[in-house]
Parts: sequence; C-alpha cells; structure tokens
Amino acid sequence: MRNWFGWVMGLVVVLVGCSPMDSGSIDIDSTAVSSSPLSAPTQPITIFTAPLSPTPGCTDSFATRTLPHTTQVHGEAVRMFETNGSGVAVNDLDGDGYLDMVFANLNGSPSIFWNDGGLSFRQETLADNGTRAVNVVDVDGNGRLDIVFTHVKSSLSLWQNQLGADGMVTFVHKGIPGVLKQAHSMAWGDLNGDGRLDLVTGSYDAELHRELGDAFLFSGGVGVYSYLQEENGRFSPQRLAEESQALTIALVDVSGDGQRDIVVGNDFDFPDQVWFNNGAAGWEAAAPFAHTSHSTMSLDWGDVDNNGRFELFSTDMNPYDISVENMARWLPMMDEMPHRIPNDDPQLTQNVLQVWESAADEKNGRFANRAPRQGIAASGWSWSGKFGDLDNDGHLDLYVVNGMIDSQLFAYLPNNELVEENQAFRNTGRDSFDLAPEWGMGSTASGRGLVLADLDNDGDLDAVINNLLSPAQLLENQLCGGQSIEIDLRWPGSPNSHALGAQLRLVTSDGTQWRDVRSGSGYLSGDATRIHFGFADDAVPAYLEIIWPDGAVSLVETITPDTLITVVR
Repeated sequence: MRNWFGWVMGLVVVLVGCSPMDSGSIDIDSTAVSSSPLSAPTQPITIFTAPLSPTPGCTDSFATRTLPHTTQVHGEAVRMFETNGSGVAVNDLDGDGYLDMVFANLNGSPSIFWNDGGLSFRQETLADNGTRAVNVVDVDGNGRLDIVFTHVKSSLSLWQNQLGADGMVTFVHKGIPGVLKQAHSMAWGDLNGDGRLDLVTGSYDAELHRELGDAFLFSGGVGVYSYLQEENGRFSPQRLAEESQALTIALVDVSGDGQRDIVVGNDFDFPDQVWFNNGAAGWEAAAPFAHTSHSTMSLDWGDVDNNGRFELFSTDMNPYDISVENMARWLPMMDEMPHRIPNDDPQLTQNVLQVWESAADEKNGRFANRAPRQGIAASGWSWSGKFGDLDNDGHLDLYVVNGMIDSQLFAYLPNNELVEENQAFRNTGRDSFDLAPEWGMGSTASGRGLVLADLDNDGDLDAVINNLLSPAQLLENQLCGGQSIEIDLRWPGSPNSHALGAQLRLVTSDGTQWRDVRSGSGYLSGDATRIHFGFADDAVPAYLEIIWPDGAVSLVETITPDTLITVVR
C-alpha cells in the first residue's frame, strides 16, 4: 500500500517551493482568504488546487464494470434478513488523492479496493466476518481514516489506520472502548461540539431475535444509542430507545437550529424515530414528519431545489412497473402479508420526500411529502437511494438500487428473486424528476449498498454498488457536458480532521447549491468526505462558503471549474 502521508507531505513541499507529488499538478493559492462578500467573520485557510481531468470523449451513459467482490450468505438459499445484504464505503484511505472502496460482506471477507488511478484497483481482504454497514472515518482524530463495520450479531469493529515502519498503510483490528451493544446501522459526527467524533447506533431487533433467540429477549434488548467520545478515546453511552428496527440513521439538522439531529429509519411498521439536539439540555424525542415511509430502508438528504434548505428522502417498497406481468410477481407476496395498512396510517408504503414548509417558529414548522408530486414515490423494492449531480447541470439527481431475494417471501419466483432494474431519476430543475433509462444505470444485480463518488478524478460522480450474491459494480460516468469542482476539507488541528458536519455553499451565476460533509447515508453505506458540485457549461462560479463544524466561516473567492480544491484550516 502507498504511504498515507504522501499527500500531506506534498502540501508541505509546496509551501517550501518544491514540486508536490510526482505529477507536480498541485499549485498553491498563497493567499489565505481574509475577506468575504458576507458580513460573517472568516476563518483563515490555505488552499491547494489540482486539475480534474475529464475523460476524452463521452458516450452520454454509464459504463458498468464488475469487481471481484460478492456479498455471500450462509447457505444456498437466502434466509430472512440475510437478504438485507451489506454496504459499501468510499474515501481516500492512504491520502494519495484517489478515493478507495471498502465493501462489507455477510458471509465472507470484507474487501478494500485500493485505487491506483485510471480506474485500476488492487484488492485486499480483511479478516472480519458477518459485516453489515461500513463507514470510513477518523475515529481517533490522528488524521488517518479508519474503517468501522457493524455486524449481524456483535458490536462494532474498528480497523485502525496505522503507518508502518516502511511508510505503508496497515489496518489493525480493534474494538471501540465503551461501544459494546449490537448495531445494524451507524452514523458519526461531533454531536456536542467538543471536536471529537461521536457515534449513533441502531439495532435491528427482528434479526437479533431470530439469531440469538431467548438470549436476546432476556438481555433487555438494544435499540438506539448515542455514544459521546471522551478525551481519553472512550465512548460514553446513552440509550435513547429500548427498541428499534434501524436500517439507516441520518445526522441532519431537522429542527433548523444549526444542530445535527438524529433520524432513525425503521423497518416494518415500527415508526421512524427522531431526536432533536438541544445542546447541553440533551436529546428531545420529536415527531416533525406528518408522514414517513412504512418500511424505511434508506435515508439521504440534499437541497434538490437549490433553495438553501435540504430535503430528506427515504426509500420503501413500491413497484415502479404496475403492468399485469410485473404485478404478478408482487401480488402473491403481498397477499401473504399479515395485515393491511389502514388508510389513515401516517406510514406510507412508498418513497417519501420530506420538503420543509415554512413557519414563523422553525421548530413548529412542518414537512410535507412531495415524492408523488415530484415523480419519485415508486422505485421498486428499494434499498439505497442517493442524491448526486450525475450530469453536472447544478441540480441533484437521484439513483436508487433495487431487488429482493428471499427463499420464503419469493419461493414462487425463479431463484427466489424479485428481479428489478435500478432506477435513475434526472432532476429537471422544475421541482420534478424524470426517469433516465438512457443513462444505462438499470442494473438488475440486486443492489444493496451504494455510494456516489468520483473514482477516476475526472470531475463527475461514478456509482459503486455492493450487490447481494452478484459481483459488486462500478458504474463509470461517461455523461457529456457540464463542469464541476470538488472540495476536500482538512482540519489538522482538530480531532475531527476531515470536518464531518461542515456545510458548503457554492454561489454561481446559475444559483446557489448546498452540500454537507457526513460519514454516511443511504443504506448501510459510507460517503466520501470529498464534496462534488456540478454546474452547467455556461454557469460562472462566484465563491464557495464553508461553515466549519464549530461554526467558523471560511471563503474561497476564486473558483476555477474542473478543479479539486483542498482547503486546510
């Protein structure tokens, strides 16, 4: 493996006037930003830039590549809950400027795919069985990104990023002090403003009951936990709920007060859970949504209408094709469901897009479900749904991965599998989405985990999918048109070295876009901390505002399109 510090040393040699890295492609903006078009005081930063290199030629579609990793189950037939599969995470593990991939695996070894550039990868496996969710975060605050997995029956495992005597990156398997409870889903962020990364976990009680039986029933259950990291690296637990069916967790400011709140997406008819972050006053259980998905599989959030406020998207099971032929695949399973959902149930068997409706008092405001109106309520038996500007036009598109394999639910189908195409939705920029089958993203490989990230440094978002019982896939973006910038934040003086929780606002002649830095989203998957903004060919970027996790503000006032900008505080 490559030396993790290579990228950091590249920055150092720039400062003394030598050539950074072998390519010599990074130039320094020697002036720290000190003035702002806004009234807020600014935090000085140092800026480094490297060109993004769009691939010559384009096909206006995605090219699918398979990867030698397959998430396996324990027998020939897929049992209940094994069908939930595993996640994938993307981030730059060794600091060489290329994003690496990490795939979890239910029954087999998780895999690291080290990115050598040019979509060339080297595979390494880790000795850690039964892995579900995966995030790549700097747990111990030493500047190096670690790998964290959840498991089917046990608590989290930490693979600590260490630099060997030979200058190469190695990972050492450890537990996380104070984190002992089982978890299916997780999310990381600085929840109390002390600079250290904290953790929220949620259990999938139905699976634990099946796997552990009476031992789980008599243990008092698990539920949702908040873990605050102490100065000594130990995590202090607080139990927020005694029960959960948590397939996904989002740390996002729902109340509009600037604090990250907790949203837990639960399976079955167990309602989704929300806690507002009231700072020193602690967590407050809340119910800000009039409707939610019934069996929430995935949560992602983004400013889909560029109005400065995020929308929250959840996936569920709702057939996108209501033809007689397709419904014949769904109806026998639906007839076996134990009960019907009443018409007045606030949980809907569909995808839900929570859109803020203004109110005089932010906390008493409300969200309305706009998924049907915007054309994204039905995408199949959907797992991970993620926003990203796939066509670099300045509007967040949506990609959803689908499919279901279960020897009980679908015993009547060949290979016990409901085969469906993944769904790509293009944001029209007019409060609606259109299906985009021409993009060639309609894989039928039973996707579960999903990340959208630029794997080849060409300025557009590729898709990485962890499938169940089929090889993982990398969908290379070859769409034509548009421009982009990508942003890497570094905060070497803080335990939160990659600035999880930071918010970024790009102002262009075509409007304003908003992004945030998070550990993960979607279903069981970890997001890259590198942020992507796309914008149309005729749009002119004006400036980038960064709100750091502690509230400090920095500005990048010179934006060159098709550039990777590294901002060091």
